[in-house]
Amino acid sequence: MVAFRNHRPAPLAALAMNRRRMLALGGLAAGTGALAACGSNTGRGSGDGVNLSQWYHQYGEAGTQQAAEKYAAAYEDAHVSINWIPGDYDTALSSGLLAEKEGDYPDVFEGHLNRAMVESGQVVPLDDILTDVLDDYTADDLARNTIDGKVYGVRMIDDPQFLYYRPSLLDAAGVTPPTTFDELMAAAADLTTGDVKGLFLGNDDSATKLFQPIVFSAGQTLLTEDNRIGFDKDTVIAGALQVKELHDSSSLLVGAPTEAWDPSSIIQELCAIQWCGLWALPQIAEAHGDDIAVIPFPAFGTGTPTVFNGGWDTFVNAASANVDEAKAFVKWLWVDHEEFILDWNLSYGFHIPPRLSMRGGAEQLQTGPAAEAVRISEEYGWAENPNWTPTMETAVDDMMTNIVLEGNDPSAEFDNAVATIQGELDGIFG
Repeated sequence: MVAFRNHRPAPLAALAMNRRRMLALGGLAAGTGALAACGSNTGRGSGDGVNLSQWYHQYGEAGTQQAAEKYAAAYEDAHVSINWIPGDYDTALSSGLLAEKEGDYPDVFEGHLNRAMVESGQVVPLDDILTDVLDDYTADDLARNTIDGKVYGVRMIDDPQFLYYRPSLLDAAGVTPPTTFDELMAAAADLTTGDVKGLFLGNDDSATKLFQPIVFSAGQTLLTEDNRIGFDKDTVIAGALQVKELHDSSSLLVGAPTEAWDPSSIIQELCAIQWCGLWALPQIAEAHGDDIAVIPFPAFGTGTPTVFNGGWDTFVNAASANVDEAKAFVKWLWVDHEEFILDWNLSYGFHIPPRLSMRGGAEQLQTGPAAEAVRISEEYGWAENPNWTPTMETAVDDMMTNIVLEGNDPSAEFDNAVATIQGELDGIFG
């Protein structure tokens, strides 16, 4: 779902500020900005004096806030208020999790897990409310919410990200859908005209968001299972230099009115191909009808295509005065209540329901580009690693920015990034 806030890409992802990357909470030392929240006390449950505050970032799709309020109002075992956070959700959440007064902090909140949240005691394990349904989630969705064998988050939505394109524009230019990054650069050049750019990857992060596709395309990973660096220098530098070549061309849309999470650029025909997420498909289809298709992000070198499977998870604040009641509410809403889970995933943009047993009933995702989006997310998808810290992500973001946009020495930039990452790993794991 679309977030109106200071936006960073999810790894590519996730997280400067982005919508689908891990939250840069990092112990919350930097999160002392003023809290900006829109309170909506619409939960009218009959709980005996138990008040719970549930926090969401500000989704962009019409009806999302009203839906969240509807779910809260239906809960009978506590009074649940919805805080709909506009702007920079990460900073607001960081401040909220530091608050000590009940009512100033969230009891339940959405976000993305990283190890700092666990080690600083911000979240509680939720294994007990997931016991009966653990095998109903994908391995990736469990892994992204698991630290040291304990599950801390409940998956709400799965949001694969890929490339949208207009088949009519490619046909007119004699371009076939690209399967490699070289082909993507060539297609972007051939599709660029006086009024339309060939490709839109984002305004603020189109260099940094490509680091992880480079890694996963090569069959490598961010961190190995024993938490060692999982990518090599030659692969990353080769990919970064290809990205620099694209950025040095004139076929990339920059300075678009909105970021890539918003489909406005392809809808308004500012570009022929745009990186965006499944959530935007209904809007794009409304604008272009059947003249829309999706492909995974093309392979670097001799690698394979990739799809980042983003999404959102729900957590319980360990500092809540009502932890047990908050866990009961999370179980009721995001584990037991199939009607609300499907409504949240399919009625406000498209998302893949995280529960495998519910996907068969998601008729909206079984034909056309939506079905293809689900297929490629399953074939080529990858997810966040909660041990990949915000400091590590900043290190590779800086590396990509310095190579791609500043023209710095790739070898030196890689070595600097790896030194920072290894320092983090040594500090965490010894």
